[in-house]
Amino acid sequence: MLLFTSLGVLGQDSIPPKEAQTYIEAARIFANKDKTDLALKSLEKAVQVAEATDDVKSLIDSYQKTALVYLKLNREESTLLFSDRAKNLLKTTEYPYGNAVDKYIEALLAFRSGRNFQAISRINEARQLNNDRNFFNNILLVEGLIYLELEKYDDASKNFNSLIINTDLYESEYLATKAYLGMAHLELEKKNYKESALNGESALKLATENEFFREIIEANTLLTDVYTITEQYQQALANNKNLLRIQDSIFNIAKLQTETKTAEKIQFAFMGDEIKRQEQKIEELNASKNQSDIAAILTAAMLTIITLLAISLFRNNQIKLKTNALLQTKNNELKAARDSAVSAMQAKTNFLSTVSHELRTPLYAVTGLTHLLLEENPNESQKKHLKSLKFSGDYLLNFINDILQINKIDADKLETLNIEFNLKKILEETLDSLQSTAERNHTEIVLEYDDHIPSHLMSDPIKLSQIFMNLVGNALKFTKNGKVTVIAKLMKKVEEDVILYFEVRDTGIGISKEQQENIFDGFEQGSIEINREYGGSGLGLTIVRSLLGLFDSKIQLESELGEGSSFFFELKVKSKDSIIDDVPFEMADKEYNFEALHLLIVEDNKINQVITKKMLTKKGITSDIANHGGEAIEMARENAYDAILMDIHMPGIGGVEATIEIRKFDSFTPIIALTAISLDDSLESFYAAGCNDVVTKPFKPEVFYQKIGENIFDRKPIKTAT
Repeated sequence: MLLFTSLGVLGQDSIPPKEAQTYIEAARIFANKDKTDLALKSLEKAVQVAEATDDVKSLIDSYQKTALVYLKLNREESTLLFSDRAKNLLKTTEYPYGNAVDKYIEALLAFRSGRNFQAISRINEARQLNNDRNFFNNILLVEGLIYLELEKYDDASKNFNSLIINTDLYESEYLATKAYLGMAHLELEKKNYKESALNGESALKLATENEFFREIIEANTLLTDVYTITEQYQQALANNKNLLRIQDSIFNIAKLQTETKTAEKIQFAFMGDEIKRQEQKIEELNASKNQSDIAAILTAAMLTIITLLAISLFRNNQIKLKTNALLQTKNNELKAARDSAVSAMQAKTNFLSTVSHELRTPLYAVTGLTHLLLEENPNESQKKHLKSLKFSGDYLLNFINDILQINKIDADKLETLNIEFNLKKILEETLDSLQSTAERNHTEIVLEYDDHIPSHLMSDPIKLSQIFMNLVGNALKFTKNGKVTVIAKLMKKVEEDVILYFEVRDTGIGISKEQQENIFDGFEQGSIEINREYGGSGLGLTIVRSLLGLFDSKIQLESELGEGSSFFFELKVKSKDSIIDDVPFEMADKEYNFEALHLLIVEDNKINQVITKKMLTKKGITSDIANHGGEAIEMARENAYDAILMDIHMPGIGGVEATIEIRKFDSFTPIIALTAISLDDSLESFYAAGCNDVVTKPFKPEVFYQKIGENIFDRKPIKTAT
């Protein structure tokens, strides 16, 4: 819960000059709208006016309001600096309102540090010192927040409700907004979710109408939580999108920088004034010599020397304190900037992940229906259009997969495996899958493989396949009527430690020196013209660089425009010399007889239900459909199925929860997760729940059928998370 109060207005017992009052009033309005840089500038001008007119009370007000703005920025050191300056002036000035605000600031600082009862004590002292209406309303707000923290809900409710209908002359809307937020948090704590949502919506409406920026964020955050708890996901998503839009805006990053610069500038100016005051005191002390008596002169000289030494020590200590304060401020600023950057990156990552995941569902319909139509003996003109549609669907799927891959790497969601594999087999399979592309471009693919490389290596073959798929695919895209050479060499082997050298060389269009500087950046292909001519997302090399980073390796490039390119890197792996070479690594794809099988399809999307059911029917498989996880549990309990195809992302009971429940009474029936996997999904969590296998939508039909056959007829065991 955010805690901050308004700047308030001056009490009735002191009315400063009109100009100073105008600046202080403007600062209050700016602060409530979270324009703290403008608030600080207004207060700086108020200080100048107060000093020019020798108005001590206005100066106290300005310092105290500045302290409150710094408290809003979570810079407590600066708050104490300006508050202490006001305290020093209050020692020689009779000013009840200033004393009341001083106690009020102490109460806020105590509350922020968790000293709630001390905060209540300071609040009561402040209330007794001044009865200004606006000040009293702000006292009520802070007191209500403290009661809420202490779980004194009845007391807190009285304060908030009185502020909701307040008649404050200066901050009626702002106080009502904060009161609505307080009631929303209170009802949420009491689990009265409907009342919490109503108060939250009222707060959001008022905050939006009056541009109360922080309160807009707080209201959206609260409503997202409430609607998520009450399973009103559409409303929760709407508020969360508002929150992400606000937090990810360039305006907020620029705003943070502006606020930081303004706060720093004003604090430095204040420190400079303090130093000047100290120097003036030194000059006055040096000028105050008594020449009437030699003894008095000597005494004064001795006192002056002692004073100068004391002042010197004091100033040195002050400089040290100021330096430490500056370092602390800089650290806080760096932390704030880092947090802002992380929030912006997280918002971007979540957005792209959501978009890529949501696109998979309609894409599943496109690719699935295209496959079914191609199998229904279309005429030649229709077949041509359907093949074009299939190509477009595959292209879009690859693009979505690239975005998801980049997001997973950026979000540290990927880890390297360490399993046994045969490197030559991996490379040959990768190149075989790209032969059709090579033939279209009339380009030859050549593999130069060093036979001294051990047959059995330990690393992550899946990510290595992705690396070579992207490198070779990139080389083929820019090479026509030419040659692409893939080189794998053994550089060094010491016992089980192996260092390998890889190179992908092509005779394509090449890359200029200028383009090489950013060729590995996302969505970069050298130029707009290249992108238009050759197509592609420009993410392939970015993925390669990021994946190699997981192996502590770095991609390097040599290229001349018009002469081709060479991408190369080194990789450290482990070898397993003790394994016999003639043991096959993988079983070949089998043909299965699916007749008379009966499966359960768990899917909430109606189009996906139709497509999956038709694909099963093509193979003679009958099926039932469950529309959600709860229905799937009941149907699995009451019927016998040869396998269950389980969608993961469903409203209510999702696929993971449904799988866990089914495994409580059925540990035998194969369960295959059939899902448009997203950024936050973990394959390990699917296996840990009891899934036998995972097929990512949209899938290739041959993979779909192969997985069903393997899990039913070959009885693949349930995997467990490691």
